[in-house]
Amino acid sequence: MSGDRRRRGGRGGGRSGAVGGGGRGLSQRVRTARGRPVGSTSWLQRQLNDPYVAEAKARGFRSRAAFKLLQLDERFQLIAPGAKVIDLGCAPGGWLQVVAERLGPEGRLVGIDLLAVAPLADAEILEGDFLDEDAPERLRAALGGKADLVLSDMAANTVGHKKTDHIRTMALAEAAALFALEILAPGGAFVSKVLQGGTEAELLTLLKKNFETVRHAKPPASRKDSSEMYLVAKGFRGQGAD
Repeated sequence: MSGDRRRRGGRGGGRSGAVGGGGRGLSQRVRTARGRPVGSTSWLQRQLNDPYVAEAKARGFRSRAAFKLLQLDERFQLIAPGAKVIDLGCAPGGWLQVVAERLGPEGRLVGIDLLAVAPLADAEILEGDFLDEDAPERLRAALGGKADLVLSDMAANTVGHKKTDHIRTMALAEAAALFALEILAPGGAFVSKVLQGGTEAELLTLLKKNFETVRHAKPPASRKDSSEMYLVAKGFRGQGAD
């Protein structure tokens, strides 16, 4: 269920989501692929030559996906100091790191994931399936009130069938949106990973009915060959919006 994001360490390193170039003029190659599947070799090659992977390691982020949230926040001004935030599908904790730094000591941050997530200062992390019946109440209790921001980088485990994988991930986005409508305070915001390729009409209609603005965004840190995008909904009108 979790996104590609995964100690605490270097939460931060400034507000910029940009990654500097200049020093990586020549690409690296995987030295040997003997006995390794082609797909695995391609993935390793991509990791070696991905500037966001290197920058995440240098700045102490648990994954390169931290830069996606940094870039979304810089564009849409999502994370306010002292806010209450829920992160759905928070493993391995890269987004938690970004949020915790920007919230400051007065904020409240709760995350949930199927996978165990290493503890992080200033965040309460729940282990479990967001789709479990008791998950919404566990999140509400941990947050202690209405949320100002709900984040979801959830993606379904792939089965290798493109259409099925797409439908399953979009179902998670819809479940996250319905939860956001229940827990957000008026004026709050919702961000969710979605995939290009249709089946979004109902979700877009739901969000446009309940938020002042709804935008699609593909942050620079999202790989160009990936179909992922993010829906960013701001200005929650409150429950019972017409």
